[in-house]
Amino acid sequence: MKETDMFYLQKEEPVKGCLSALRQIILGRDSDITEAWKYRMPFFCYKGKMFCYLWIDKKTNFPYLGIVEGGKIDYPGLVRDDRSRMKVIKFDPSQDLPLPTILVILDAALSLYISGTIKTKR
Repeated sequence: MKETDMFYLQKEEPVKGCLSALRQIILGRDSDITEAWKYRMPFFCYKGKMFCYLWIDKKTNFPYLGIVEGGKIDYPGLVRDDRSRMKVIKFDPSQDLPLPTILVILDAALSLYISGTIKTKR
């Protein structure tokens, strides 16, 4: 079994379901998005370049979506905290995911790669 699959399977509900849904949303957004295991967490790459990742906030146990080039995106739901380059959006796993917000953020990030602002490997 792949490390990425193990990551999701080891979580308890409702975090497991939230992370699994986010995984499917990300992978379904563009056919050039692929999943990878980096830094002991699930990362998603766009044409070979790190794009976003999923993780869990240690204090709240809330899952979050990290956008690698989030510093280049100005959106109310994305927060930098103490990160220099990345921004994250946290989710309450007991609530429905805000799909329209997630898609807007993913599309804003994708546009950086598609436009060439962020150079890809292929």
